[in-house]
Amino acid sequence: MQTANTTAIVTGGASGLGAATAAGLAAAGSRVVALDLAAACEAAPAVDGVEYVPTDVTSEDDVRAAVARAGDDPQRPLRIVVNCAGIGPSARIVGRRGAHDLGLFRKVVEINLVGSFTVLAIAAEAIAATDPDADGQRGVVVNTASIAAFDGQVGQAAYSASKGGIVGLTLPAARDLAQYGIRVVTIAPGIVETPMLATVSDEFRAGLAAGVPFPQRLARPEEYAKLVLAIVDHDYLNGETIRMDGALRMAPR
Repeated sequence: MQTANTTAIVTGGASGLGAATAAGLAAAGSRVVALDLAAACEAAPAVDGVEYVPTDVTSEDDVRAAVARAGDDPQRPLRIVVNCAGIGPSARIVGRRGAHDLGLFRKVVEINLVGSFTVLAIAAEAIAATDPDADGQRGVVVNTASIAAFDGQVGQAAYSASKGGIVGLTLPAARDLAQYGIRVVTIAPGIVETPMLATVSDEFRAGLAAGVPFPQRLARPEEYAKLVLAIVDHDYLNGETIRMDGALRMAPR
């Protein structure tokens, strides 16, 4: 599938993986509608070809409005959706203060899993209404899981459950949307150098990198963006979860 003269939605598009992906798609010729919370959109740097739209992915009304905006240019149909929005708080199931905060568990699942599904479903509805290309393709959705879906560590029960749901969603979503020419692929990144790691010490960051077999460093957001572009371009990738982790398998803690 071509990126030029298309519209792409990127959630979590104001920073980290989402910002790198939005910039990469814009550089490849897409009109990019980057969705993020209002404060994040206000703080995001201006990027040619990227329009920031304040959106809460847990709000159906917000998502419908954002998808309508992304689909308002018939010359550049909505073809690409990348779900990067997510949170990753840590809490043990039973800790010093008692049982895991159930509200926090629900919030993580609501944002990471339900939010991704909300964007996927509403965007797929809009993409399905567009004209297919010469090969019958209408679009591609890339979701973001994590290697925590497979190697969840101590304190990651909520995060791992939410990302495991993304992995489990991948194949049935691809099968559901095949009749419309829409592919669904998931990326499961390892440890990526994002703003969430900006507050930790160099020593701690070096310790994380040392656990990666090769390359022995943290992944870069731009590498995630490159993989998104490769998935968009590779028409036979569908219904699959791709680990991007340098062969890392996480220890229990």
